[in-house]
Amino acid sequence: MKTTGKQLAALLLISTALTMPTAAFAQDSTESPVPEDTPASEPLEDVAEQPDVSIPGGSIIVTGRINRDPVQNSSQIVSVLSTEDIARTGEGDIAGALGRVTGLSVQGQGFVYVRGLGDRYSLALLNGLSLPSPQPLSRVVPLDIFPTNVVASSLVQKTYSANFPGEFGGGVINLTTRAVPDESFLTIGGSVSGDTETTFHNGLAYYGSDYDWFGFDDGTRDAPPALQAYFDSGLQLSDVPLDSAQNLDGAPVTQADIAFQFGNPNLILLQKIGDVQPNWSANLSAGTSVDVGSDGVLGLIFTGSISNKWRTRDITSQSVLADFSLDNDFNDIVTDNRVLANAMVGIGLEIGDHRVRFTNLLIRDTLKQASFSQGEDFQDNDSIQQQQTGWFERQLIDTQLVAELEFGDLGVDLRGGFARTDREAPYEYTFTYVRDNAQGEFSDTFINVLDRQTGDASVVFSDLQEELWSGGIDLSYPVFDSFVATVGYAYSQTERYSERREFLFNAPTSLPDGVGALRPDLLLGDAIIEYYDIGLIESTQSDPAFAAGLEVQAGYGRVNWEVVPGISLDAGVRYEDAVQTVIPVRVFDVETGSNASTLLENAYWLPAATITIEPVEDLQFRLNASRTIARPQFRELIFQTYYDPETNRQFNGNPLLIDSELTNFEARGEYFLGGGDRISVAGFYKDIENPIEAFSSFSDNAQLTSFANAPSATLFGVEADIAYTVDLMDVGGFFESKQLALFANYTWTNSEIQVDPDDMTLLFPGGATPASNLFIDGVPLTGQSDHLANFQVSLEDLDQLQQFTLLVNYASERVTSRGTSGLPDIVEDPGLTVDLVYRQGLDLFGAAAEFKLEARNILGRGHEEFQTNGVERAEINSYNVGTSLAASLSMTF
Repeated sequence: MKTTGKQLAALLLISTALTMPTAAFAQDSTESPVPEDTPASEPLEDVAEQPDVSIPGGSIIVTGRINRDPVQNSSQIVSVLSTEDIARTGEGDIAGALGRVTGLSVQGQGFVYVRGLGDRYSLALLNGLSLPSPQPLSRVVPLDIFPTNVVASSLVQKTYSANFPGEFGGGVINLTTRAVPDESFLTIGGSVSGDTETTFHNGLAYYGSDYDWFGFDDGTRDAPPALQAYFDSGLQLSDVPLDSAQNLDGAPVTQADIAFQFGNPNLILLQKIGDVQPNWSANLSAGTSVDVGSDGVLGLIFTGSISNKWRTRDITSQSVLADFSLDNDFNDIVTDNRVLANAMVGIGLEIGDHRVRFTNLLIRDTLKQASFSQGEDFQDNDSIQQQQTGWFERQLIDTQLVAELEFGDLGVDLRGGFARTDREAPYEYTFTYVRDNAQGEFSDTFINVLDRQTGDASVVFSDLQEELWSGGIDLSYPVFDSFVATVGYAYSQTERYSERREFLFNAPTSLPDGVGALRPDLLLGDAIIEYYDIGLIESTQSDPAFAAGLEVQAGYGRVNWEVVPGISLDAGVRYEDAVQTVIPVRVFDVETGSNASTLLENAYWLPAATITIEPVEDLQFRLNASRTIARPQFRELIFQTYYDPETNRQFNGNPLLIDSELTNFEARGEYFLGGGDRISVAGFYKDIENPIEAFSSFSDNAQLTSFANAPSATLFGVEADIAYTVDLMDVGGFFESKQLALFANYTWTNSEIQVDPDDMTLLFPGGATPASNLFIDGVPLTGQSDHLANFQVSLEDLDQLQQFTLLVNYASERVTSRGTSGLPDIVEDPGLTVDLVYRQGLDLFGAAAEFKLEARNILGRGHEEFQTNGVERAEINSYNVGTSLAASLSMTF
């Protein structure tokens, strides 16, 4: 079945190319002709540009309507950000722009949550096709890796329809890449930025390699020869002799050989930076199009950019005991240097009603991290210093071929794609030094004798590759007037390989305390390793590597029927069959006997229906009901520890997780005022069976997060939004050509987990566990804020590019992880943020230019993540964020 599916995806790619032998065209979102049949009396604003949207099953626009507003004319409940909408926010990546949409919030580095549901309930598509994630901790690709210059539109659909995959818990976010331009252009731009907590302040770094500033390693971090020889040998480290004197069996390598090559000072030695440099970015876009035949257009577009950003966090990190007394209290200084580079090439063709899009995308996201922690372990009365250095390379390569064809009344959509993500994290070093604070020769000195009691040292190598083949075909036909039937088939095959090898340095008891006072690179010097017989322990020997896969085959049928004028029905059902596996991979000659495996074989019928009632023109009421699912993510299933550099904590999977099933209801009223102005109010309800929740525990001064199925949960709420423009022409003077564009939205959500005393959940390796040990009845779902609000007001000039925009965002407290052993949940409080964006068009050296100034987080809202029992509060991961300032200039020729 696996081979057949891949062959099918490849055939879809080939058949699409044969049907239309070129690749991508899409209508430009900034210039759209008025339909020829538009009545002369029809106001121009009622035929406003339609953002370019590419989704499974074809256009979201209902056939026969003159008004081209996709929000109004969609048969589902959608929000659409056009190129203009995205530009108005001034955000550099699409995640930031989506954070302004009703009911959406951004958490961590680019993970977009819909109505407070976690990223496992959000579905991210690119041109209607799924993407693998370059993050081992997420199924969904983090959207902050997509710069806004590659995105033509972003559609958010919150009600399920059968043309989308069944993993549709909170909603789908579909990004459509930029369209072919109407005329040739070349745009170049650049920016500089900084923030009050990082730029020109002290920071931390380590040298690394010569090309780190560019996001690439020069070979310094390649596996050294001795380590590679060990990997290739098939031996377990416990069977590798300590040194050559003990190598009586002639093993290809010794522990000393490997340890000698782990002491490179360029990867270990932590350094203080006196003045952290400002951030910078550069981008280039170009496009051209030519006529083909009598009614065709062929186009090419290229975009590329690179950014180099710094961020320093001064983190307070504490943990508590069962009585809420402090277990430890640490101050962590963490400096991140993130380099993000991307390139996209799109080729497109439109001939008559046929459109074909060929998109090729490369995104490379590299994080270089240096951290230093110092704090108190109150149980042992020890002071602890810990330093970490890390390098995280993440890369996404995606190629897609999409054809949207019209043969008379028959519509044919063909989609095929291949994507691969890679994540490499070589040489994650951790060194821990301990001061015992007792009377003695070294009571005032931090020492590390490499015995994992009084100090330790470790180095981790991890590697992840994920490949995704996907394809689909959709056929649409109007059976009779106002009744359109669509059938479709979709296939996807995801394969992931994940390997993590952790090595602990192990010294004998003869290592003197004075030697343990040496700095890390000297402590791992060749002479120390050889003289004191320092060896290695591989802590990941039992489960070093896993292979995971998910194969999904689905078919669906859907009808769109205008029953009578003013009442329409969009109804369908999807049958989805999936096999999800996680299997330990044997890397040693000796079988380790791991049973940390998963096999989930499930098939579902997923119905969905939306009724739209239009009692009077421009007033609509929608009612929706559906059933959807949420599968465990690979990272939640794989019994392997990962360190997340963003949250400063470790994660470990649970192979015993099962699918979640959702029943969804929504009712919405919408009133359209013309020209994009609108008011809407909605209510929604979700019943979730077996929701997957994160819970945390603390061990050896480290927080470890894992996952479990809660018995059930409900979520309901209300959301409202308004978009309104005010013409200032009558004010005169400076305001004669101006308008005010007002956007506001608010979402109130309530969720509750239901736990009965007899409910059980499954935890690996123990098995059945009382659910009440992990979950408290009535608490909210993780990631869900009760209140989300956005306000945006923009003063805009109608005759030239000139915008001044105020953006206000608020999110109330939300749980990030469950507390265990009776402790309260860990809570994040995003609070209120205020941003200002100014955009000005210029004529510079004969070219059209845009100058932009940004001030973000003007109020200096910090990051607060904590536990509280109502009286006392422990800071889990709290730090100042500061205010950021940015200036950018772009020129179009």
